[in-house]
Amino acid sequence: MFLGLLLVACVVLVTVNRPFNQALRTYGMEVTARIEQQFAWVGRYTRALQENETLRARNIELSSEVARSRDARARNQALEAMLELKTRADSAGADTALAAARILQKDLTHQQNVLTLDVGRRDGIEPGMPVVTPDGIVGTVLLVSPHFCRVLPFLNTDFRVPGRIESVGAEGVVRWEGDALNRLAMEHVVKTEPVEVGQRVSTSGHSGVFPSGWPIGTIETVEPRPGRNDLAITLRPAVALHALDHAFVMRVRPSTYDLPADSTLGYDYVRLAPDDS
Repeated sequence: MFLGLLLVACVVLVTVNRPFNQALRTYGMEVTARIEQQFAWVGRYTRALQENETLRARNIELSSEVARSRDARARNQALEAMLELKTRADSAGADTALAAARILQKDLTHQQNVLTLDVGRRDGIEPGMPVVTPDGIVGTVLLVSPHFCRVLPFLNTDFRVPGRIESVGAEGVVRWEGDALNRLAMEHVVKTEPVEVGQRVSTSGHSGVFPSGWPIGTIETVEPRPGRNDLAITLRPAVALHALDHAFVMRVRPSTYDLPADSTLGYDYVRLAPDDS
């Protein structure tokens, strides 16, 4: 085949016949075009794969941008609600002033859960002050240093708060039983009260810590207790602690503040910061 092609090339060079050269080129183009036509799909397939990879990478980038935008929008809405709450509180007077705080640490892994905030004694914070968000209560200040404070959240078996079922006025005590992070228990509500699922529970104001009217949660289940005169009520908390980044400390002096007798959250348990006395 090589010798044949070499002979043809020599004939072409010797004769220099332009029509003959043109015919050879035409025939060669016909042959090569047919071959390229048969294998053209390989190039298209390769380009399609490359375009698919490019589009997939771009789709991931756009999805990440959308997720970041959605998260930023949610954070902005939460901060706007907190700013509105602080403005209302500040306009109401010094007795209800709020100290904005960022949650530095969450320990929500066991029954003695705690939070650490970046405000302390120099911000006017004292033990026993209530901690809230625009959605409802968070807990009470347990321990204070000059720049930080440790908070006893409602997801702690030592936490108690008197609550009132808003639509019926029935009162009881709300606490966490130490199991599910999205469920509270309300006790000491008598069976004769017309309690229903979906009713809202807020602070009654009888604790000496939380003012009345702050949301605690919404009733999820209501059942009579066998052999007792009260109801077994469960609530869904108004505030999701696992998603909380900021909170407010209400700079009001509680009328009474005592740690539970069986509490393990003493000074020897808490270490706020290495350089903070």
